[in-house]
Amino acid sequence: MTRVIVDKEFWELFPEAQISTLTIHKIDNHVYESDDPYFAQLLKDGAQESKKFIENEVFRDNEVVDEWRQAFRKFKTKKGARCSIEALLKRVSQGREFSPINPLVDIYNSISLKYGVPCGGENLNAIDGNLHLGKANGGESFKPLGSDEDAPALPGEIIYYDNTGAICRCLNWREAQRTMLTEDTTDSVLVIEAIDPASIRRATEAINELKQLVEKYFQVTGEIKQLTKNDFETEEL
Repeated sequence: MTRVIVDKEFWELFPEAQISTLTIHKIDNHVYESDDPYFAQLLKDGAQESKKFIENEVFRDNEVVDEWRQAFRKFKTKKGARCSIEALLKRVSQGREFSPINPLVDIYNSISLKYGVPCGGENLNAIDGNLHLGKANGGESFKPLGSDEDAPALPGEIIYYDNTGAICRCLNWREAQRTMLTEDTTDSVLVIEAIDPASIRRATEAINELKQLVEKYFQVTGEIKQLTKNDFETEEL
């Protein structure tokens, strides 16, 4: 069985952080065309809500964008790597719409937008051993979405990893194909990251609403866990 464990090296960089997890089992994540309007509207509403986070004309000066750029400066990153919430907000600032992908991804993207927090998810059944968040030794195997070439993690990079290799690089920047959420995903852990008191407040609200949306759509019961430097490991998921 898998646990989520946040390594001490992460807390040394981000002692005030909170990593929120939501675990769900036995879901049907297949795409049904009849649900397309629901998810399209969910994403549209999230994008509209997100505009409050990008009111500054200079994109990089918006608080959410700036706080994560500062966070990424604390560890080794791939050149050009940006937090996932920055990427979503950039799309909104450019007037680009979001198209449904699959139910789990659409739900967490809508929540990410609404609360201005990075959110992601992994297929539990594809994780080899425990899911760690910590500092890379360097060389951990990683095949990003849309590529068959290995793009190993850098020494000192903050990554999600398991016994096989990297799962998500530069915190939440880029996802691996190996554990990505697909229509065939039945068991998943969703993660929301926060690094300071302001983002923790938003993240706490976000994980609770994420749980409500997931439970309502999939008709399952999810379990939330808040990880901190004093409580840094989940029970078996």
